[in-house]
Amino acid sequence: MLSNASTERGTVRNAAVTDIIRRLLQAHGASIRVPTTRAAPLGNTVNASDDEDEEEEDDHYYYRRGGRPTPRSAAKFFQTVVQPAKAGMDLLRSGEFGSVDLSMKKFSGKKTPLPRVLRDRELGNGAITREQLGRTCLPNSQGTIVGLYGANVYSGQFSADSSFFYTCSQDFMLHIYDTTVPPSAQIQRPPYPQQQRHRRWGGDDTEDHQTTMKTVKSMRGNLGGWTITDVDLSPDNERMIYSSITSTIYMAKTRDPTDEEQVPLNFHDRIGRRPRLAWDDDGEFGIWSCRFSADGNEVVAGAGNRQDGLLFVYDLQAQRRVLKITAHEGDINSCCWADTASGNVLISASDDSFVKVWDRRSLSGGKPSGVLVGHTEGITNVAPKGDGRYVISNGKDQGLRLWDLRKMRSSQEFEAMPRAHYGIPNWDYRSGAYQPPRFLAHPQDCSVMTFRGHTVLRTLIRCHFSPAATTGSSYVYSGSADGKIHIWSLDGKVVQVLDRAKALPISFDASSEAPPPTPQRNTTGVIVRDVSWHSSEPVMMSSAWAGPRMSSSVARHEWKGFGRNGMTLEDVVEKEASESAERSMPGAFAGVPHR
Repeated sequence: MLSNASTERGTVRNAAVTDIIRRLLQAHGASIRVPTTRAAPLGNTVNASDDEDEEEEDDHYYYRRGGRPTPRSAAKFFQTVVQPAKAGMDLLRSGEFGSVDLSMKKFSGKKTPLPRVLRDRELGNGAITREQLGRTCLPNSQGTIVGLYGANVYSGQFSADSSFFYTCSQDFMLHIYDTTVPPSAQIQRPPYPQQQRHRRWGGDDTEDHQTTMKTVKSMRGNLGGWTITDVDLSPDNERMIYSSITSTIYMAKTRDPTDEEQVPLNFHDRIGRRPRLAWDDDGEFGIWSCRFSADGNEVVAGAGNRQDGLLFVYDLQAQRRVLKITAHEGDINSCCWADTASGNVLISASDDSFVKVWDRRSLSGGKPSGVLVGHTEGITNVAPKGDGRYVISNGKDQGLRLWDLRKMRSSQEFEAMPRAHYGIPNWDYRSGAYQPPRFLAHPQDCSVMTFRGHTVLRTLIRCHFSPAATTGSSYVYSGSADGKIHIWSLDGKVVQVLDRAKALPISFDASSEAPPPTPQRNTTGVIVRDVSWHSSEPVMMSSAWAGPRMSSSVARHEWKGFGRNGMTLEDVVEKEASESAERSMPGAFAGVPHR
């Protein structure tokens, strides 16, 4: 048996050889993926010292011998939902997810086509609501590329009113687009800011940013750890914040393309010190997630250090951090505010597999108000419905879970639970293949619904509720490492799967009479990192990684009935109302034959 010293020398020697090979390959534009054998403590917690390496490894594919990527779909391990789940039906019947009448029509197994909806309105069967149209017209096209980037896009979201779309990418670039203007038939190559370019892997500048969207502003972010991890727009669309695995968040104005000022928001413990540059950060922790409050006056941030997950609140008016909580036993990958009415309830989701709820009015002893228990692996994203009651989370256990905060485990119940690990021992979600799970859920699972079929591997894939105004938030959707966008009804059934690899090229003109070209499948694989659903139109935007080469794209997915004609829900309602009024005039039906 080898001695410990010999083992350590061998480990160091192997690591050195691996590092040399990696550097040689990277110098020629190639890469390798080295599987880790890190022990998996509760929730697969990853030390903060590995954070930057984790994101670095996230951006390389894991190849088997022969050069083909490992299978990434995890759906084969779970049963396909055929019948609506009772718990989901109860949600739709509750009246908290839009019209109950519209929800109940789902269970009849028949979908009312749009012509029938309009005809019913003509016959006086009631006014057409935006929700009725929105539920009838879900985004269903494979998409058309509207943005190309030379680095991986980590987030792409509409603003709250969907008048803007914004992205952040691994080359520390942030882009803001005006989505009140339809995509152009001409491909634009907006100029980059004057700051020195930052590249880790080299590449052609001309391939960095091409778009058919109207660019409002492009900014070079302050350099931090590996990538910009998160970005958010203020409720009034005037400011943007972003994080990058340091203890500093930066805030910039959004509308003036010449204003390059970026205000540092320092979350570290050293008060009164001069703000450091991002690459000279104090190294206490790295921030992974950040969100504006509903009034735009505060920022919540989730971070991690060598031992714990940290949750913060920063007061923008006072210009200081006002709350720090040692919240988890692993990095906080995602955080948010529970509702849009107040800033009292915070939500944090961590690599320790738990979602925790924090009420700022009762933070005695630094304990959460409750814990949402159910995932068996780390959590990649948490998103609120916005009513202070429901949230969803994406987990590395390949489940998207829906939670009712009224059913959370109390802090006392959580502390009494055994600290056991119910996930897959020594499994790393970055390796590119999911293994048969030991448990489908934590024994104390308190989630209301679990949605399956997508694949959560390699990166922190995001999930969201559908828009309240047009769908009643009665759908949930997620990106996926299988290259698809998955949309579920709250009853658990899959209602739409869009294949991002089939998106039409950016050069395709949607207004042309010519048939679209046959999409060429990307055999190296596509990963959909983030998806965003327009608040008032049947339109989605997806941000996807293109493969082992560090490049990505944004695609626009529409309901096919609107996309070809360029009509919005507002157009349909106005057109239908106008035609209905004309038909109601005396003699309007004189020329209409009887049926």
